[in-house]
Formats: sequence, C-alpha cells, structure tokens
Amino acid sequence: MIPAVLIEQPVRTILSCVIAYLLGSVSTGLLVARAANGPDLRTVGSHNTGASNVQRTMGWKYGLITFGGDLLKAVLACVIGGLLTYDHMGALMSGFFAVIGHNWPLFFGFKGGKGVASSCGVMLCFPLPALICYVLTVALIAWKRYISLGSMFLLTSYAVIVSITYTGESKGFVILWCVLLAGICIARHHANISRLIKGTENKLGKKK
Repeated sequence: MIPAVLIEQPVRTILSCVIAYLLGSVSTGLLVARAANGPDLRTVGSHNTGASNVQRTMGWKYGLITFGGDLLKAVLACVIGGLLTYDHMGALMSGFFAVIGHNWPLFFGFKGGKGVASSCGVMLCFPLPALICYVLTVALIAWKRYISLGSMFLLTSYAVIVSITYTGESKGFVILWCVLLAGICIARHHANISRLIKGTENKLGKKK
C-alpha cells in the first residue's frame, strides 16, 4: 500500500512527516487570539482552535487570518515533503501529518482544531479536484449556511472525485489518503452531526 519510493528512503520520509507534524502543531488560532488579547479558544465557543471558532468568538477578520495561516502551513508541509522525498507521494504523506498536527498539536496540549483549513491546503496536491470542491462547498454553505456541513462535504466530495479520476501509480495509497482525510474531518465533526440531525447546529452569521 505504501509507495515504494517512500519505503526506499525511510529517513527522508520520516523526516518529512516529523517536520509536517511540527508545522501542523503551530496553532494559528491560538497565536492570533493571544496577539489580539482574545480568549483561550479551547474554553469558548466550540472549544477548538480552528478558523470557525475564531470567527464566531473574535470576528471575521481574525477568522480569515486563522484560516489563511492554517492553510499555508499545510501547503508548506506538502512542499517540504515533496522536496525531501523527490516524489508527489511524499507531499501527500507530509500533508496528512500536517493535518494530524493541527488537530492534535504537540505545542498546545494536543487540543487543536478540526483540520478543515489545513485540509484545504493539502487538497491542492490535486489542484483541479480541489478547485471543483472549493466552488461546490462555497455554494453549499451559501445555501444552507452550515459551515460544518460544508466542511464534511468538501472532504467527502474530494475523496470521491480523486478516487475516481486518479490514474497514476500507487492508486490504492492515494485513495486511502483522501478517504482518511475525509474520515478525520467527519470524526472531528461528530458533535456537529448530532446538532445537524436535531436541527440545533449553529448557522453562519449567528453567534453562539
């Protein structure tokens, strides 16, 4: 299942994953909140450090800054992974560990976000499917006004499109990679799923 190129150079592969995890562990939300004298995001709102909670508790400006920072650190992790392993599969692996780092950050007690913004950055490993899913997700959120629903749709639709359209080597690894990204996103939104079913989920533009 693991591409041969990653097995043949274990030191580079492991190093890229460690760097990616550490990059992911840099919590943009907590840093933004501290710089702006905001609250401890782990104690307010949804109690996570992602852009959605920052937006709801501190406003759109800080939410967008957080989203951008979380996305860029994931993109950087993918670039580093590709450069270290000399292979696209290395970029995928590093991107995955950046999301893990964001959700369970070493530097902040393993209490992070839900990985959506970082996943948006990782998705750019396959640009066309990513762009299609971005547009569809924005349309869905504009229609239903549920960020959580849009986030889960984003990663799920991406997994479906990539799994169907990818024709290169290591297809099994690529399918597993995008399915795991979607699975982590859905798992991190378990409380949101319950509220969506009950009709009590918070809508975009409405403060908790």
